Amino acid sequence: MPHCHTYLQALRDQGYRITPQREMIIEAFVHHPQHVTAEEIYAQVRERTRAVNIATVYRTLDLLVEKGLANRAGLQDGRVVYATAHHGPHLHLVCRSCGSVANVDNNLFLSLDGKLRELYHFAADLGHVTILGLCADCQSKSLSVAPA
Repeated sequence: MPHCHTYLQALRDQGYRITPQREMIIEAFVHHPQHVTAEEIYAQVRERTRAVNIATVYRTLDLLVEKGLANRAGLQDGRVVYATAHHGPHLHLVCRSCGSVANVDNNLFLSLDGKLRELYHFAADLGHVTILGLCADCQSKSLSVAPA
């Protein structure tokens, strides 16, 4: 069964109605190769039909997040991006100066998750995490313009 049909069936199994608009949104989302914004999904679906609005896209993506089928993360520039849960847990390092995004090895999560559970008895949602900071290029630029 294609990946988008798995998502559609999971929602059907939970009693959700699958409208043509919802199906197109989920299809566009699931088949997108990387992180995607609601606006990008909206533009893609609008190429196929005018019978969809941005609010429907947001509601559908929020439903997928709520049901554990998708992850949502905010980036430094205020954009919110979505990825399928199939994309797996991942960490983004976002430069607050130039906006570059780097993905980090998921094994870093294991030690963090263990420490949070051990020290704080806290089960963190580490499916999609964004950490703001400065990339190496921007750090070196800021050092070179620092007053002497």
